[in-house]
Amino acid sequence: MNQNEYLNKIIQGDTLTALKTLPDEIVNLGITSPPYNKGENKKGWLVTNVKYSGATDKLSENVYQENQIAVLNEIFRITKHSGSFFYNHKIRWERGAMFHPIEWLTKTKWKIKQEIIWDRMIAANIRGWRFWQVEERIYWLYKPSGKNLIGEELKSKHALLTSIWRFPPERKNPHPAPFPLALPIRVIYAISDERKGIIIDPYCGSGTTLVASKILGHDFIGIEISNEYISFSKKRLENYRAEIKDADDEMAKHIVEKTFKERKEKGEFTGKYGKNNNKKENKYKTLDLFAFDKK
Repeated sequence: MNQNEYLNKIIQGDTLTALKTLPDEIVNLGITSPPYNKGENKKGWLVTNVKYSGATDKLSENVYQENQIAVLNEIFRITKHSGSFFYNHKIRWERGAMFHPIEWLTKTKWKIKQEIIWDRMIAANIRGWRFWQVEERIYWLYKPSGKNLIGEELKSKHALLTSIWRFPPERKNPHPAPFPLALPIRVIYAISDERKGIIIDPYCGSGTTLVASKILGHDFIGIEISNEYISFSKKRLENYRAEIKDADDEMAKHIVEKTFKERKEKGEFTGKYGKNNNKKENKYKTLDLFAFDKK
């Protein structure tokens, strides 16, 4: 496939089939949230049952997991070495059995770099069979380059946002399960920083990842099976400037007043066991003391 056929476009079709048409190692970063295979009949007091336009969310669990492994391995193939993929999913239960995303993620070619908790601040079901589930998972998957299994360090201003992310899902959206613009903005801005590249979302739905990519000046590739969602995504992309403020609000959170290196050079507080610490300083002011900053 020629680059003009997929770059800054939405490819319509089945995700796995479409991925197989793309060249090797063209993508720098990816973000997605696939259908969760919730059976299409699960609903709660606050959330209606999820039904996707143009696709089913009701497969046998074995078939679903095998499909996800195949999709993730294709994304691995088209991702450049040192590239990352952020995979949003959740723990599910069916007739008392628990299905955890780690079950199939460990069977892919990816290196699992981190598990991030997304606190959605809202429960899909408020019955009391379990404590209300308000969280989902976001897995940072990494494609190693040579023997480097860790990759580059994040800048302090990104890493200080911690491994628990708190923002509600998008509500004014025709898609039944959209994540907010803040989520892909956070990922792209933190991982890419000032570098530009190609971002993919293989289940792009209402186009949130694509809009985030465009706002931040990246090229993108979307894959979506539904004509309805593609039409909505194209309108969002045409009017992306209307969402810049939301992106700016997220990026404003990526700030650190003084790095570890700067504190150390000035003999200021750098942790309990630092050699030049002033014991009278407030030892609890540690939010921005990230020892891994490279500045």
